This record gives sequence, structure tokens and C-alpha cells, in this order.
Amino acid sequence: MAETVPASKRAPSRAKAAAAKAPAKGKAKSAVAKAVRAKAETAAPPIPYSADEIAEIFRRFAVQRPHPTSELEHVNTFTLLVAVVLSAQMTDAGVNRATRGLFARASTPAAMAALGEDEIREAIRSVGFFRTKAKNVQRLSEILRDEFAGEVPHDRASLEKLPGVGRKTANVIMNTAFGEETLAVDTHILRIGNRLKIAPGKTPEAVEAGFLRIIPDGFLRHAHHWLILHGRFVCKARKPDCEHCVIADLCRADEKWCETPAPLVALPDAPPGPQPLPPGAKRPGG
Repeated sequence: MAETVPASKRAPSRAKAAAAKAPAKGKAKSAVAKAVRAKAETAAPPIPYSADEIAEIFRRFAVQRPHPTSELEHVNTFTLLVAVVLSAQMTDAGVNRATRGLFARASTPAAMAALGEDEIREAIRSVGFFRTKAKNVQRLSEILRDEFAGEVPHDRASLEKLPGVGRKTANVIMNTAFGEETLAVDTHILRIGNRLKIAPGKTPEAVEAGFLRIIPDGFLRHAHHWLILHGRFVCKARKPDCEHCVIADLCRADEKWCETPAPLVALPDAPPGPQPLPPGAKRPGG
């Protein structure tokens, strides 16, 4: 007589075996779908500009401001670095009011480190988050003094290791001080990228990547300052001043209310600090 095998020890049926494999297949499909979504999210979104139109936009910016620079007042690379660190969530004008007295007392890492955190804090009390920023300025000054012979490093990795320095600050220093073709994205550039639909993105990194894909050769060196100053003086947050815009005929912004571009006039060069305005434009408060 054949021995009866307990149900718990019987080999699984084909149906059960197939069911056991189903979760594995489901996980594989889920992983593929996730990869497809990730690729779609990082793919360059279509923009309503031809390559010729983009080149013309930046050509006009170049004619208008042949040699743009930062509106943050500074006397050397170190003071530029300090000013940019202090500028987080601040207007450049507000930072300049605080740093004029500070830089008169300390314009090198050694002098700033010797000044001390308490004195730095008092000098920048009008700046938002002044306590944290004072700590960062004191510490980065010590690091530059002790580890970099008092010089600001040129490379991104070393810059981003300094207290208070992230990707945007590193991009500003590399571009403004060292002439590197980088693009720091602030609130103005983020707005322009999305409003004009020229480099749309939800994050500064996405907008930066969008602009880097389209800016023609020869224009990236000054693109950061052209875009910031255009956003600050013309393509303002509340309402764009389209009548003073030199690219009004090319712009695809939904908020645009004027089709005629402003006269393309070369503005005079200026040292670091307040930059010249386009004819008829008004400087925002700050």
C-alpha cells in the first residue's frame, strides 16, 4: 500500500509555483517603470525657441552689457566670497551696507579670523541669519588662513568644503573671480528660466542644467550676470517691465505685454557694486 504524503510536504502545484513567481515579475516591472520615469524627469523638456533665437537673445545681452560684474561690493576674491556667503536670502544692497564697514577692517582671511566671531557678528547684525553667517565667515577665514595660505581655492570641491559655501556660491566664485564658465542660479535666474520657458525646471539644479544645454559657445562666461541683472531690473517678479526689455520680440513668457524690443544700447562698464540700468528702467528697492 502506497504511503500517504502529508499535505505540508507535497510539492507545490504549477499554479502555486506561478503565483510565487508573480511578485518577482511585479518587482521587475516596477523597477523598469521607475527607471523610465526617472529618465523622463531628467530629459530636457522642449522649449519654444530655435537655436538662432537663443543665440540672438544672448547676443543682445552681450551688446547691452559687454563687461557685467557682480552688484556685491568687494575688493578681492576673499571679500567676494564673504559677500556671497552673506547674501543668502538677502538683497545685494543690504549686504553691501553691512560689508562696507566690515571690509574696511578686514579684507583678508588672516585679518577676518583675527577680528573674531563676536566682532563679525556685530558688523553684520543687519544681515538675515547673522549669527550663523558670522560663525561661517569666522571658520572659513581660519580654514583659508591655515590650509590654503590665505588664498581662495579655485576648484569646486575645495570651495564647497568651506562653511556656508554650496554649489551656487562656488559657481559665483569660479565665474566672477576666476573666469570659469559656470552658471549660478539665484531667484532671478530661476524665475527667468521658467517664465520665459527657456530653461524650465523646478529646482536651481534643473534650471542650471537647462541653461547649460542651450547657451551658445562664447556667451557662457557672462551669462550669469546678464540673466541676474535682466531679472533684477527688467523681468521683475511681480510684473515684467517689457517696455524696457531688449528681447521682448523674442520672449515667449505668458506675462509679456509688449512685443516691441527696447532700443539696444551699450551700457557703461562699472566696478563691483550697483550696475547701470537700461534706459528708463528703475532700480528696485533694497
